[in-house]
Amino acid sequence: MPIEPGLWGAGDAYERYMGRWSREVAPHFVEWLGGSGGSPSGGAGIDVGCGTGILTAAVLEGANPERIVGIDSAPGFLELARARVSDPRATFTQGDALALPAPDDTFDLAVSGLVLNFLPDKAAALSEMARVVRPGGLVGLYVWDYAGHMQIMRHFFDVASALDPRARDFDDGVKAPVCRPSPLRELFEGAGLQGVEVRAIDIAAAFESFDDYWTPFLGGTGSAPKYCMSLDEPAREDLRERLRARLPTGPDGEILLAVRAWAAKGRLAGAR
Repeated sequence: MPIEPGLWGAGDAYERYMGRWSREVAPHFVEWLGGSGGSPSGGAGIDVGCGTGILTAAVLEGANPERIVGIDSAPGFLELARARVSDPRATFTQGDALALPAPDDTFDLAVSGLVLNFLPDKAAALSEMARVVRPGGLVGLYVWDYAGHMQIMRHFFDVASALDPRARDFDDGVKAPVCRPSPLRELFEGAGLQGVEVRAIDIAAAFESFDDYWTPFLGGTGSAPKYCMSLDEPAREDLRERLRARLPTGPDGEILLAVRAWAAKGRLAGAR
C-alpha cells in the first residue's frame, strides 16, 4: 500500500505502540461481521494491509475461512505476520492496496484494519476491495476514532499541539477526516456496496505505568511516534512531563484510557 515512506516500517515497534490494541479490537470486528449472517463460514478471504497479521488471525479464528491472503507493502510486517500466523490456511504476499494482486471475483470476504486513512486514494482502495470480492460477498474495515475517543493519541496530540503548532501536521485527528461514521458510509456506498452499516467498537487500554504509555512513542513508527522523535531532547522531555501531568493515573500508577474504532461493512450486489 503506497503510504508515507517509513511511517510503518518496523513491525516490533508497531506491536508495542498500536498492535496490542488492534489485537483487542479485531475479534469484536470479526464477530460483528458475522452478525445476521454477515461473515461467510468457509470461503476465501483477503486482508488488505495485513500488517503483522492481527486481523488475519482474528478472521481465521472467528470466520473459519478455507483460506485467507494477507497483503501488505512492508516486508518487515510480512515477516512478522508469517512468523506469528502459522495456520496453513493463511498466506502473506507483498502488494499494493490500490492494485490488489488478485483477479476479479476471487474472495468471499475482504477486510482491512487500521489502514484506510493512510492510503492516498481511499475510494480507489474500497473499489479494489469490492473488485476482488464475488457477488454477494462482504467488505469490511475499521479505523481508529482519531478525532474523538482514541484517547491514547488524543491526549498526546492535544498536549503536543498546545506546545507546538507543527504537531497538527502529524495529527491523524486532523489529517484523517475519513475516520468518522458519515465519511465511511459515503465511501462504502460510493463503491457500490449495499446494506452499509457503521458502528463503534470500544475497548479499554490499560497501561501499567506512565512509562508503559510513553515508551512506544519513542519507536518512531506511526504518526505520533514520528512527531515525538522529530523533537529535540528538551522539547521531548517537556512533552513527556506535561503528558504525565494530564493523564488519569490511579494510585498504583495504572493509566486507563478509552479506545474507540469505527467499523464499516457492506455487501457486493448479487447472489450469496
